[in-house]
Amino acid sequence: MTSTMRGSLFSALQRATQRGPSIVSLRNGREISCSAWGQSNNQLTSQTTSTRCVSRAAIINNDNTGVSRRFSSRPEKKSMLRLHAVTLKHSDYEDELDEARWDVPEEETHLDPTDRRKMEEEEEATWWLYDGTQESRDVLAAMRKEEAQKARWIKNSSPPVRVSEIDERGRAYGRGSRKSAQARVWIQPGEGEVVVNRQDFLTLFPREYHREHILGPLVASQTCGKFDVTAVVKGGGLTGQAGAIRLGLARALEKYNPDYRPPMKRHGFLTRDARMVERKKVGRVKARKSPQWVRR
Repeated sequence: MTSTMRGSLFSALQRATQRGPSIVSLRNGREISCSAWGQSNNQLTSQTTSTRCVSRAAIINNDNTGVSRRFSSRPEKKSMLRLHAVTLKHSDYEDELDEARWDVPEEETHLDPTDRRKMEEEEEATWWLYDGTQESRDVLAAMRKEEAQKARWIKNSSPPVRVSEIDERGRAYGRGSRKSAQARVWIQPGEGEVVVNRQDFLTLFPREYHREHILGPLVASQTCGKFDVTAVVKGGGLTGQAGAIRLGLARALEKYNPDYRPPMKRHGFLTRDARMVERKKVGRVKARKSPQWVRR
């Protein structure tokens, strides 16, 4: 036995004898049982018990404590055992527990009295349909979906509620446009005076056609001579400005009293005229006009 092996065996057996009788497994597969250990190597009494395959590392197993120690050059693998503390909530972990103690109470839903009454009526009307099967649940869900769709259709088909919109000065406002003309119109109870751009509309619109065009909403709603009209218009020509004023006046009358809407709607005074000037084409004098053709 070489001095290196003797020194390692000496240190291993010295630590083993401090715990009592033990078995030392050497790297060559031999096991030595040690019963006593002195202060020097000469007092070592060893006995070879058996030769069998063990690990390359020298393992010392203490019979009294069941503790094993490894002496190897390889790094020890990280243990997968959880060694840190785990916090547990304080509770009663008895095996036999009443299941009712762990039942979570359902949150109470506070329904509006009208909704609750509708739900009760629906349950009374469909109690015969529901028998607990999946088919009955599907049929009931389809019925509810159809009823909700019908209610949505009825709501969308009903006309919107229109109210009067009058400012603090007792005026109603409407905005209209036609071609490139833009007009803002205000009406208020008066004697039937019509002012456009701070001028009498008879001066600004000399043609009878334009005057009749502007006063159309007043004639349809039968309010001629009951409102004073003030308009500010810009852009476009006389025809475009007259159409813009008429649309603004019709909208202002509707804002003042929604009851004026049906007759004006029937005559088309509340519809914006979408006709615009057609652009000039290449090879044409205007949009449609062709240049004069000369034979020679």
